[in-house]
Amino acid sequence: MPTPLLRRSLWALAAASLIVLVVLALPFMASTRLVRDRIAHEMSEWSGLEVRIAEAPEISVWPDLQANLTGVTLSLPGGGGTPVIAAERVEIELSPLAALAGNVDFSLARFFRPTVTVEAGAPALPAGSRLALAIEAARQIVTENRTAPDTKRLSAEDFGVVEFTDGTIVAASGGVETEIATGLAGKLDWGRLNGRASATATGSWRGEQFTIDLGSAKPLLFLGGAAAPVKVNLKSAAANVFFDGTASLGENPYVDGRMSFSAPSVRRILDWSRTGLLHDSTIGSVSMQSRVMGGAERLRFEDAEIVLDGKPARGALDLLLTGKLPMVAGTLAFDTLDLRAFLSAFTPLEPSAGSGPGIIDADFASRLNLDLRLSAAQATVGTIALGDLAATARVDSELAAFDISEASAFGGIVQAGLRFDRKGEGTQVEMRLLASDIDGAAFGAAAGMTRLAQAGRGTVSVILKGNGSDWDALLAQANGSFSASFGKGALHGIDIDGLLGRAKDGVPFVMEGTPGAASAVEALEVKANIAGGVATIEKAEVRTLLHRIAIAGVAQFASGELDLSGKAEAPAQTAAQAAEQAAATTFRIDGPWSAPRVTPTTAPIPE
Repeated sequence: MPTPLLRRSLWALAAASLIVLVVLALPFMASTRLVRDRIAHEMSEWSGLEVRIAEAPEISVWPDLQANLTGVTLSLPGGGGTPVIAAERVEIELSPLAALAGNVDFSLARFFRPTVTVEAGAPALPAGSRLALAIEAARQIVTENRTAPDTKRLSAEDFGVVEFTDGTIVAASGGVETEIATGLAGKLDWGRLNGRASATATGSWRGEQFTIDLGSAKPLLFLGGAAAPVKVNLKSAAANVFFDGTASLGENPYVDGRMSFSAPSVRRILDWSRTGLLHDSTIGSVSMQSRVMGGAERLRFEDAEIVLDGKPARGALDLLLTGKLPMVAGTLAFDTLDLRAFLSAFTPLEPSAGSGPGIIDADFASRLNLDLRLSAAQATVGTIALGDLAATARVDSELAAFDISEASAFGGIVQAGLRFDRKGEGTQVEMRLLASDIDGAAFGAAAGMTRLAQAGRGTVSVILKGNGSDWDALLAQANGSFSASFGKGALHGIDIDGLLGRAKDGVPFVMEGTPGAASAVEALEVKANIAGGVATIEKAEVRTLLHRIAIAGVAQFASGELDLSGKAEAPAQTAAQAAEQAAATTFRIDGPWSAPRVTPTTAPIPE
């Protein structure tokens, strides 16, 4: 009778022999039973696509039982066109026990250099596949009870892991293929259909490298139209986007959760996205954090915290998608705001090479509708400082309007508006400015009036309307009005008494500014009508203690040429004093605004 030691040795030898036989039998069983058609059939069952494998599988045993497939294509049933997926090579990890039983059971597939072709009108997932049937069953369960679907009835089939390396996505249209993304690598991990799933991918899209991570604890419910937890994390050099909340893909899809977005350059993200929704902007970095909720027709961003070039804002925004164009509406409150940089993202003005505005983009309003209300404790427009700003920005198919309803500036109150009306022929542009109780010196410095500035308090009103493809063309044919009224103060950069003294000599001269000079004035008033780019001065009067100077004539915006006549006389006096009043001094002013020429028309006073 064998001893226990000998008996154990025999059992160990038998077990080892069995293992060796199994290992030796695997290639034989796999090569004879796991034929190309069986593998293709299994892949087709899951995908719903017709699967073709160019060559018979190569079976390897170590370190795992694998079938190596060459020239694999997956095409729409009966399509006969470009394959939906074409891979140079596919590795499939097989179950050894299933292989010995003559079955195909794999839980991992690796695609090498796959090309995915997306064609307009093609179904995202062909009907009849295991995955499509599982989603359809989930959709039916959700329809029966949307708030508490019976998750026990969800498909519990094992799916597995799909990995891919060096993949490409192309769009096909009219026989032309366009690359969408390249260098793709990642995996989909979905062990069981009623369990959690995650996906990750890296690659290049429109020249930018990106990484995206997706995850859901209830992916089948999500695909079936129920609310399910979803997490999305997109990272790239151009922009970062993160969402964590619940979402649904049902008949009325919606999202509800926290999101964040950041981009180091607005211009870069505009170029990358190619949406064309926003105009080229001088805004640098932008970031946003908020709660986002809504569906396919409307998204609302609540408790939004936005930072533009380091300047924070708070408010709420709505993105409406019901019309022909998307619409952004809402309110934003800033501590500080660069108004010109902010509006450059929405204004129909093409940037110019210089510091001023350039071409008027008449097609701007065909990209986006906008209705924003802005406020800021402090704001700037170029070098102009504004306080307590209240403004609106509105863009639709017929009108683009930007209005400052009220702001403090130049020591007073400013109201301004810029409108681009597209109702009639071409684009009608209107500019309005009303500055009340302002410091004339501060206003003149901001307006670039370096030769002549009024130091005193007063009011300025400007209205300009016209058509044109750029600002020079607009001013060349503008219509409107200008008025200014200032009280007691001083005119800087001009010596009134000296100029009148030269005019009395009867010799023409070029009027030049006198740096450091200042002439005390009692009042200054100007009124002009503008038609066809020509300003007709109805009244221009300067009153000092010794003189009343009145000027009339025309000034052309396009050429900058002046054609004015003037008269200087003593201020109004009593009848007795008027009888002894000296004769008035008259003169003409012509030539360019930068160097006007004064020609006396009064005979010189004899010495």
